[in-house]
Amino acid sequence: MIRAYQSGDTETVLAIWLAASIKAHDFVAPSFWHSQVDKMRTQYLPNAETYVFQQEGKVVGFYSLDDKHIAAIFVEPNSQGLGVGKQLIAHAKQQRSVLTLSVYKQNTASYQFYLSQGFSLVKEQIDPHTGLPEYTMSTGI
Repeated sequence: MIRAYQSGDTETVLAIWLAASIKAHDFVAPSFWHSQVDKMRTQYLPNAETYVFQQEGKVVGFYSLDDKHIAAIFVEPNSQGLGVGKQLIAHAKQQRSVLTLSVYKQNTASYQFYLSQGFSLVKEQIDPHTGLPEYTMSTGI
């Protein structure tokens, strides 16, 4: 079940974000992700439109929208590959007619996943936080 994020979900969402970020971005030092937890808690989550995927009473994934941009989409590592991400993307498409997102160029698995979900490559740029190349993708092309 997908539902709106509630403040009581914060610690679970942060734990999912941290674990999935470290797993998906093995080319970025884990210390970088740890250094971003407080920003996620105090800046990003409170200012985004976030939805969680709850399964058997437990939150196992989430996504956050900033206008039409998917600012975050993460599934806990033990629940990856089970269709949770596809359901989160489908739900996001119901919220907005056009979606954009950014994905690190080195994160080929996620890039391929987004292509399979109807996203197209728009441009390549450098992520200002890590200095690494990333892609902007969109459903509205």
